[in-house]
Amino acid sequence: MTDIARLRDFVADTARLVASTTDESVLLAALAPKLKALVTHDDWLPDAYARADGERYRQYLLYADPLDRFSIVSFVWGSGQGTPVHDHRVWGLVGVLRGEEVSVGYASQPDGSLRAAPPERLRAGQTAAVSPQIGDIHAISNGLADRSSLSIHVYGGNIGRIRRAVYDAETGAARDFISGYSNDSVPNLWPDRTAA
Repeated sequence: MTDIARLRDFVADTARLVASTTDESVLLAALAPKLKALVTHDDWLPDAYARADGERYRQYLLYADPLDRFSIVSFVWGSGQGTPVHDHRVWGLVGVLRGEEVSVGYASQPDGSLRAAPPERLRAGQTAAVSPQIGDIHAISNGLADRSSLSIHVYGGNIGRIRRAVYDAETGAARDFISGYSNDSVPNLWPDRTAA
């Protein structure tokens, strides 16, 4: 049985930080090492939230703050899978738990098109931040051709309910979407280990 205590502790740390400041740069700086500590241990995520799908990537909700101040999600990328170019509209941190991810950031140009930055490769144990203030538009893909990769994301809102946009990488044309989640239930952060 998986011991979910690491996730429970991360949820509590995140709730305390979100309650203590509205300064995004302070919050990201304080939360990034906590996410890094979480993703350097691969012994806490239940298998139900780590399953790849043969057709498309999966976004599993692990925790949503009841006041919509933050959410924690696992993303599972099968071979060759990735996202379209998209934004978040809230701050976010990404930490790779297993495998590797490739992130390509995009910047809006005066003519409305998007300019791609060089790809950034994140390996297990590494983290990165996104937000409208520091760069919010990117595409993510599995960095490994022969197996799944998995990352943990924490966002400054309930990301599965936020109206966001996907973009045409060539023209910059935007289309609204709401991502939702791949699961119908979330992990029990307070399992009764004494029950027989």
